[in-house]
Amino acid sequence: MILFFIPSIIDNSFAQIKSGGFGQSPFERDFGDVKLLDAYFGTIDKKIEIDPGDENVPFTVVFANVGTQDITGIKGQLSLPIGFSSADGPGSLVIADSDSNSLAGDNFHLTFYVNIDKNIRIQQYPGTVKVDYSRLRESGVRTAFSDFNFKITGDSIINVKALDPFLTSLKSNNVVIEISNDGTAPISSVDIVATNTQTELASTSSSTTNVENVVILESNWDVGNIAPKSSRYLTATVYVPETLKEDTLRIPLSIRYYNAHGDLQIISKIVDFYIRGLIDLTIYDIEVIELSGTQMVVGEIINEGNEDALFGFVTLEPLGDSNIKNQTQFIDEIETDSPVPFNIPLEFDGEPRYGEHDIRLTVRYKDSLRDEIFLTHDATIFVAEPPKTESGNDLQLIIIPIVIAVAIGIYMIRRRKKSKIQAS
Repeated sequence: MILFFIPSIIDNSFAQIKSGGFGQSPFERDFGDVKLLDAYFGTIDKKIEIDPGDENVPFTVVFANVGTQDITGIKGQLSLPIGFSSADGPGSLVIADSDSNSLAGDNFHLTFYVNIDKNIRIQQYPGTVKVDYSRLRESGVRTAFSDFNFKITGDSIINVKALDPFLTSLKSNNVVIEISNDGTAPISSVDIVATNTQTELASTSSSTTNVENVVILESNWDVGNIAPKSSRYLTATVYVPETLKEDTLRIPLSIRYYNAHGDLQIISKIVDFYIRGLIDLTIYDIEVIELSGTQMVVGEIINEGNEDALFGFVTLEPLGDSNIKNQTQFIDEIETDSPVPFNIPLEFDGEPRYGEHDIRLTVRYKDSLRDEIFLTHDATIFVAEPPKTESGNDLQLIIIPIVIAVAIGIYMIRRRKKSKIQAS
């Protein structure tokens, strides 16, 4: 009896929604014909990065016609925070319309044009769009409102350059390339490839680069992220043959990265280098010889490169306790594969010191770019003492004629005296 009596006292339990309806439910349902999908700066085909201060920038809002009927007469009005205004001028509404109908289940878009104040910060902002439309075969205008968030992304600007734009032929060159983001938006997952245009020659009449003529040991770099106003550096080893001397080397780079919208971008850049010839000097056969009673430091210079050294000078300077004076000799051009001799007279600061002297020879010259280059070579020379003359023999040669002359004079005087005595 108790079991049958309890249900009559206790009501059944049911879940119910409090006042306010679905508006306070996490499973809110808002039925309508138009649903907002996306809002961004750019066109329907491509999103773009923008900076504060940009004007007449396209702003696209994408919708879906989720109703069961086609809609037409689509017009939109945009409401944005302070700092954003219509491209039509101060006080104008930011409006746009669609030139076509939207079929049920299809997407459509509205593109507005906006001016951005230069004081706007790079961050996310809220916005609201109003859409007026009409259903086909129905009179009257329906209106839908949608809230959204959009972002001022900043603009990424990628530049490339070589830290040292000069390469030398006939040798391996360590190359450093700077990849800089000079813009205000970050770029991520940067991957760079040095492309070889040799495969492109079949489809073009001439090549814009000559990178196929050199050897690049590294050709792919995973750079990572590059923040605004910062740089990353690539290193590579490039061997340049002799045939490209005094020519310009153009290395094409293919750069893949993701912009501030998260879209993959692929751009091409070219790094230019000037190839100069190789000057490879060697100083050898340094010794001291005597010419016309003057001791001289002599030697030879050979250029084993493929470019002449210009305006050459050789300077002799003492090292340690040597008292040899500094001397400089002009030797003009140092041609390739032909030794150039030099001879510098020895002069001393004070009394000559004979024996070994430590010296330094410096060859100063200029290359084809008129850059001055110095080559130094340290050596030890031996300065020999000149042979001594016997001073005793020289004195005898002076005294003997004097004695003979005196003896002849005495003999002549005595003979005259005897002749006077006999005559008297």
